[in-house]
Order: sequence, then C-alpha cells, then structure tokens
Amino acid sequence: MSENNSTIHPKSVSYVVTDKVPTSLAHNTVGDVIKLLNTEKPDQFVSINYIYVLDSEKKLKGTVSVEEIFRNDHSESLANIMNTNLITVREHSHQEKAALLAIKNDLKAIPVTDKNDKFIGVITSESILNILHREHIEDMLHFAGLGKYKNFEVDLLSVPIQKQIKARLPWLIIGLVGGIFAASIVSGFDALLEKLVLLAAFLPAVIYIGDAVGSQSQTLIVRDLGLNEKLKIGKYLRKELLISISLGLIVGTLAGIISQVFWQNFTLALIVSVSFLLTIIVSAVVGVILPVIFEKFRIDPAVGSGPIATVIRDILSIVVYFTVAAIFLSI
Repeated sequence: MSENNSTIHPKSVSYVVTDKVPTSLAHNTVGDVIKLLNTEKPDQFVSINYIYVLDSEKKLKGTVSVEEIFRNDHSESLANIMNTNLITVREHSHQEKAALLAIKNDLKAIPVTDKNDKFIGVITSESILNILHREHIEDMLHFAGLGKYKNFEVDLLSVPIQKQIKARLPWLIIGLVGGIFAASIVSGFDALLEKLVLLAAFLPAVIYIGDAVGSQSQTLIVRDLGLNEKLKIGKYLRKELLISISLGLIVGTLAGIISQVFWQNFTLALIVSVSFLLTIIVSAVVGVILPVIFEKFRIDPAVGSGPIATVIRDILSIVVYFTVAAIFLSI
C-alpha cells in the first residue's frame, strides 16, 4: 500500500491488494518453485494460481500458472515458460475497473504494480468477486436514484425510515420538476392536439421507446467505460449512431405501418414513424454522452444513468414528437 494513504481513493485497488503470493526470479527453475510451494507454511500464501516472476529490482517480468509449473521438467527455467503478455493495474486504479479487466482477460488474479512497474501484490479471485458484487449493488441503487447510501451492502430493512426518505426524496423531486416541465411543453402544443387528437395516444409509446433505448445505451457505455480507460468516445458514438439509426428505421417503419392499418391516417403514420426514428437516435446519443460527461467530472457514470437521464430523455422525446407533428401538420 502507498505510503500516503490520505491521498488514495477509498475504492482504489490499494485497499484490496495482497502480497501473500508466490514470487520468484526469472533464472530460477520449476524445481525451485515447487520447493518453495512445499516448504512454505500453509497460510503463507492466500493465492497460488500464478507464480509472479520478478527481476532483481522487484519489477514484474512475467507470470507462470501453477498448471504450467507441473507440466514442465524441474530443470526448466521460468524465463522460458513465463507469460510476458502482462495484464496489470496501478495501485491507484479503481477497484471496479481492475475487477472488470480481470474478468475480460479471464484472469484468476490480477497483478498490481506501482508507477515504476514494481510488483506490489495481486487482487485475488475472491476480492474480484466481492468487488463486482458490491459495485453491482451500487450501480443498481444509482440507477434507481438511491446513490446517497454510503454503505451499499447494508440491509435496507435495517435503515431508518428517515434516512431512506432523505436518500430517495431528492431524486423524486427532480422527477417531479421534470414532469411539470414536460407537462408545460405538452400544454404548449394544445393546438396540435386539437387538430389531431390521436397524437396524445402515441405519446406514452414514444416516451417509452426513448427510455428503453436510452437505458440500453447507458448500460453499455457505463460497462465499457469501466472496462476501458482509453475508450475512444468518438468512434464509440459513431457506432452507436449507426445502431440507433438502424433500430429507428425498423421500429419507426413498423410503428408507421401499424398506425396506418389501424387508424387509416397517413399523416399520423408519418408523424409516428419519423418520431420513433428521431427519438431512438436522440435517446441513444444522450445515453452515451451523459455518462461520459459524468466520467469526465470524476463522478460515477452510473449516476448519469438514473433519474436525471430519465427526465432528460422524456423531455427530449416530447419535444421531438411534437416538433415532428407540428412540421407535418403544417404542410
């Protein structure tokens, strides 16, 4: 662990790293490692999935799995069989990103090094599972607007009613304000609704589609941000745009055809079709951009996938829908 603990984020890997793992020098042999494993006390190591090969300055040079150790002759040098394609994390890395990186690369444990590549220890498989479980609970609470709970593993039945109200009320107020604002937008299109009453019937469907697509995009980008610190946002956004346009064309076409079949109103069918297309595109873009903005300001991206995102999506869906309707009904 770093000497300056006060500057370390409480969710950095420094708090879950252990150095109780077998290490060896590159010139040592398989026989040396087996002797090491046999002579050490049972509780000397908390994990023996890998042997970590270091140089004289304790810099990590490679790893050898225990399976590989027992598949080779005792005289074989570790330098000849070690894996040098290393996947490591720094001591200040976020725990969740480290755990996701281990899962992505199918690692039973992930090595931790300092800025000079000196070996500090590893995050064991047990710690990786604990981190993922804890972060999953945290993300689910964030999605529901319950991010104010400091202890995400707490049994909510034991949390006092006042504390639960305090944690949940702010987001409901945000939703209420957003709902009032959305209602004021809808009221501004009274003339359109009087001109074509059926517009009101499709509003819930448009809002639902926007929320569904936005939630999908947000979930994917939050996970990808956790897996890849160097994620190319521009490239990611272009790909998401292509996907959302394709989805929008399919869903919009189906919605238009169904509208025409049931209500025999071509103008309504066009409004519904184009609205679904644009709503899906806008919601997907917002779903990607909002978590990225939160990430840039060092705020958990999952926060941007909760009530705030829902309010923004709903308002934009309403604006898109009635703007499209206004354009087509004025033609």
